[in-house]
Amino acid sequence: MTTSSQLSSESVVKTILRLLRWDKPAGRLILMIPALWGIVLAARGLPPIPLIFVIIFGSLATSGLGCVVNDLWDRDIDPKVARTRDRPLASRTLSIKTGIGVGLVALASAAGLAFYLNSLSFLLCLAAVPIILCYPLAKRFFPIPQLVLALAWGFAVLISWSAVTGTLETPTLLLWGAVVLWTLGFDTVYAMSDRDDDAKIGVNSSALFFGSFAPLFVGLCFLGTAGLLADLALILHLQTGFWLTWLAAIVGWMWQYLQLLRDNLGQPVYGLIFRQNVVLGFILLLGMFVSF
Repeated sequence: MTTSSQLSSESVVKTILRLLRWDKPAGRLILMIPALWGIVLAARGLPPIPLIFVIIFGSLATSGLGCVVNDLWDRDIDPKVARTRDRPLASRTLSIKTGIGVGLVALASAAGLAFYLNSLSFLLCLAAVPIILCYPLAKRFFPIPQLVLALAWGFAVLISWSAVTGTLETPTLLLWGAVVLWTLGFDTVYAMSDRDDDAKIGVNSSALFFGSFAPLFVGLCFLGTAGLLADLALILHLQTGFWLTWLAAIVGWMWQYLQLLRDNLGQPVYGLIFRQNVVLGFILLLGMFVSF
C-alpha cells in the first residue's frame, strides 16, 4: 500500500483531483445543472453574472465535498466493488488525514461562497450540509439511498432560486420535484452497475430494491420529471424553445428506458446513460434560457 508521502507514478495533486472526481466531469456537471436551471428560471432569463460564478464554483465545491465524504465513509466498502476499488482512499493511495484535509478545504470553499448569498439561501446551504455528510451512511440502513441523494440534489434548486428572488415559490417546488425525480432516475441507473457487488456486501440501493422493476421505476421517474417540467413551463409561460428541448429530452429518456429493458447490459452502457443525462440537462437549460 502507498500513502500520499509515497506516491511515485502519480502526483499528490493528481490523486487529490481523482478524489474530488474532477477527472470525471459528468458527475460534477450533473449537480451544476439543477442549480443553473434554478437561477435561469428564477431570473426569467439571464441571472446576475456574479451569481452565475458563485453557483458554478459552489456546485463544484459541494460536489467535491460530497465525493470526499462518501469515500471516507466507504473506504472499507469500496475495495469490494469493482467500479470503486481504485479510488484513492479505497486503494490507500491517499491517507485518511489527507482525505479529511481535502474535505475541509472543499467545505470551507463552499461556505465562503455561501456568504455571498442572501439569508434564506445561506440557511438552505446550512440545511443541506447534514444530508450531504450523512448520505453515504444511508446505503447501510435505508432501502432506497438514492432518494437521500436526490433530496440533497434538490437543495441545488432551492438555494439557487432563492438566491435570485429571496423566496421560494410554487414554480420552485415544481422544479425541485422534477430534479428529485430526475436524480432518482439517473442514479438508479448508475446503481445498476453495482448490483452484484452491493448484494454481496449487504448494502442497499434502489436498483436492488426494485429488482427486475428497476427499469420501470427509472422510466416512471423520467416521466414524472417531464410532467413537472411541463407544468412549470405552463406557469412561467415558457416559449417554443423550451418545448423543443423538452421533446428532445423525452426522446432521450425514452431511448434510455428501452435500453434498460434489454438483458445483460454492461457497466459502459449504464455510464453512457448517466452521461447522456448531463447532455439532456444542458439541452433543457438552453431551452429555458431562450424561452423568456
